[in-house]
Amino acid sequence: MSSGQAVVLGPDGVARCPWGAATPEYSAYHDEEWGRPVHGERALFERITLEAFQSGLAWITILRKRDSFRSAFGGFDAEVVAAYDDSDRARLMADAGIVRNRAKIEATLRNARAVLELRAAGGLDALVWSHAPDQHRPPRTTADLRASSPESVALAAALKRAGLSFVGPTTMYAAMQACGLVDDHLLGCHRSGQR
Repeated sequence: MSSGQAVVLGPDGVARCPWGAATPEYSAYHDEEWGRPVHGERALFERITLEAFQSGLAWITILRKRDSFRSAFGGFDAEVVAAYDDSDRARLMADAGIVRNRAKIEATLRNARAVLELRAAGGLDALVWSHAPDQHRPPRTTADLRASSPESVALAAALKRAGLSFVGPTTMYAAMQACGLVDDHLLGCHRSGQR
């Protein structure tokens, strides 16, 4: 039997995953987005980019800067971002509204070009969703959560082969959770099983 934390009741009396009750921003993200299926090139490019920027930081930092990220990266339109030049790089590095990490900014620009190349092979959506597991058992407690899976390892490898970076297995498992490829809402959470 696991010893991790189970669902908690938020101030509104709703049972949520523990992190989903921590702040109003987390509650909104947990209830309205996390774990719901995400499709479309722009939406998936955004989620993969934000997960890459989150690496090493608290997710709340990214959530609070999300609108600035959208503005800075052209609404995550891969064609727009792929055309960014040195002046855009300088603008991004000076933008206090986003995480100013040169390697992650460069990766985002490279990834946009790779996303465009993927269109000839069915697109980012098809590639990402081809790695959804056939079966997945929702976790009972936080101790049952995993950092990666065979599918996230395979997805990371496929994205790297396609030219994307900052897409390791742990980052891709977080993206799979966020984009609804797996339902990691804890059993008893009001969102569990409601992808």
